[in-house]
Amino acid sequence: MSKPKLRDRVKKGVFLLDGAMGTQLFARGVEPGACNDWLNVQSPSIVQEIHRAYIDAGSDAVLTNTFGANRYALARHGHADKVSEINKAGAELAMEAAGSERYVLGDIGPTGDFLEPLGTLRAEQAKEAFAEQVEALRQGGVDGFIIETMTALEELELAIAAAKTAGGGLPVLASMSFDKGGAGFRTMMGVDVATAVSKMLSLGADAVGFNCGTATLDEYVELAKAYVAAARSSKRKASAFAEPNAGKPELVDGQAVYTVTPGEFATACGGILDAGVHILGGCCGTGPDHIHAVAQALKR
Repeated sequence: MSKPKLRDRVKKGVFLLDGAMGTQLFARGVEPGACNDWLNVQSPSIVQEIHRAYIDAGSDAVLTNTFGANRYALARHGHADKVSEINKAGAELAMEAAGSERYVLGDIGPTGDFLEPLGTLRAEQAKEAFAEQVEALRQGGVDGFIIETMTALEELELAIAAAKTAGGGLPVLASMSFDKGGAGFRTMMGVDVATAVSKMLSLGADAVGFNCGTATLDEYVELAKAYVAAARSSKRKASAFAEPNAGKPELVDGQAVYTVTPGEFATACGGILDAGVHILGGCCGTGPDHIHAVAQALKR
């Protein structure tokens, strides 16, 4: 019996994504500043080991190790000409680990450059880069796409448009990264929750979410409530998803250290679930133990 289509599955009960990739790579000796995406080709066993650890922990879906695998992000490591190779390899590694019952989302992050007029990157260049990545991930066999850690609506729009046009009709999950300040939750580029959710839904995202940021666990629960309220005020139906960090990191000997325990993370995810978000995962600082704790607590 084949697994349900991803669009159908995410509407039924808790759907658990994986946790951080970078945190797990560093734990396995990968140096900070290295091209994590190139490891899909250079050291595939490390990447697949992480995928399998999340599957064993209870993830319903894993994200490909391709967050920075667009031509502009890869150019900083001298790999701009390897977009197709890296993304296809990343998709194939994740698909092999996921097997026939779990899902794979092609992970797409920002270019890392500013669009005109703030920067020099033209809109058509960014959209072409995203489409190139989407096509390679689709060729690798992914079940859908997840666009993460966006802070500017203009770049988010281009990424969603590329996923819609080059993605072969596969589902698209879209996420922005928020911090809390005096004006409430805003992205680095000043986008508020209501504007973000409205824009993502108008662009046809199948699910709208948030990930990363500098919030505490309690603030992530608060953010989830704001997201659900914004989504419910829209006439368009879509699921919400959350990938919080393992709380706010503490500075220890000059290094950012996440001290939130798996149990504390699971409790926060329970609050996010109660707020109306049933697609859950983790971002920076989380690992298989955090995901396992969530699975044990929430997947009944």
